[in-house]
Amino acid sequence: MDPVVSAVLLGFVLGLQHATDPDHLVAVATIITRERRFAAGALVGVLWGVGHMATVTLAGAVLVGLRLTISAGVESGLELLVAVMLVGLGALRLRDAARGLRTVDASHLAADHDHGSAEVVHSHPHVHAGRVHAHPHVHPSKRLLAVLGRRRGGLAGRAVLVGAVHGLAGSAAASLLVLATLRSTAGAVAYLAVFGIGTIIGMTALTAAMAWPVSLALRFRHARRALAVFAGLGSIAFGLAYGYAVL
Repeated sequence: MDPVVSAVLLGFVLGLQHATDPDHLVAVATIITRERRFAAGALVGVLWGVGHMATVTLAGAVLVGLRLTISAGVESGLELLVAVMLVGLGALRLRDAARGLRTVDASHLAADHDHGSAEVVHSHPHVHAGRVHAHPHVHPSKRLLAVLGRRRGGLAGRAVLVGAVHGLAGSAAASLLVLATLRSTAGAVAYLAVFGIGTIIGMTALTAAMAWPVSLALRFRHARRALAVFAGLGSIAFGLAYGYAVL
């Protein structure tokens, strides 16, 4: 088999495998436990993969173009960065639990009529799990809905950033060594692209599998805070252990 074809196929397999690394799963879990909707949780995997693919591709292009290699010191530093990030993600999740924050679905709050710039409390029928009933609630203003939209955009940015950091460390850095066996730039680019696609597919599948039970659990008030606490403590503990192992 042609060496380029073999390397590209290996890149896809490594990409799928790379998504299963424990530090990746712990990181995305802290984000997924904020999402009450299955689709939003599954999307975290796609966004993580996009960030991951971007940094891996950039790093690979630099390595191939300048004929560089990743030193042990740089690799250890990147691994420590991942550890610090995991601790930070866990701390943010514990902050959410302490504040008792709830994930708000802006599409649920939006009504088929507008109250201008005011937040109005009133009641009209809602549908929950196929049951129609009415209860008092607040219709937020367009300004507040815009703030909620920016908050969701912040969560998406967090998923991309987490993926980007992971793309610089771990087995992603080791996988870039395969590029040294490829003589052509086109072959190297093909390898990077397929590796990134494999990672996106793998992480999307894994986050979808996690998002389904999480979306069901988050329908219950007490489960929301419990998941936040467990995810936060788990991420901090894993980050500390991960950093200690690197040192």
